[in-house]
Amino acid sequence: MKSILIKGIIAKRLIEEARKYGMSLEEYLFELLTQGLDPKDKAREYVMVAQELLEEAREELEKDNIRQAAEKVWGATALVIKAHAFWKEGKRLVSHSELWAYKSILASELGEWVRVVFQQASAMHTCFYEGWCDKGDVEAAVKAVKRLVETITEKILC
Repeated sequence: MKSILIKGIIAKRLIEEARKYGMSLEEYLFELLTQGLDPKDKAREYVMVAQELLEEAREELEKDNIRQAAEKVWGATALVIKAHAFWKEGKRLVSHSELWAYKSILASELGEWVRVVFQQASAMHTCFYEGWCDKGDVEAAVKAVKRLVETITEKILC
């Protein structure tokens, strides 16, 4: 995987914009890059990035970067839920409140376990900012979110 280093004013502005929309930096940049795609194509791209973020979360855990791993878990969750909304309804979710509401639609379709996974992932987002979770918390969230990503990926890519 290639990396890009962005510093200074551009980096600061990107981070501010991502936070303004309640998104991780990766999620925000990906949203910008996929603006013109058809909803079904966008959904496919989102699940692929969600899978990638989960792998990056595991890599961060191996380096004991707990906060970065936690944020990547949240990013994977948000993107896979957005993917489902694009795929199923052609709908773009743009806020945390819309993610929370759509989680209930997913739970009615996939099962109540989705609510628990979403709450774990949301705690990871908070952990990124507050730094209160430990490695075990993030490992458990990775495992739970992996199930959600795999379930939704199967629906979208098959």
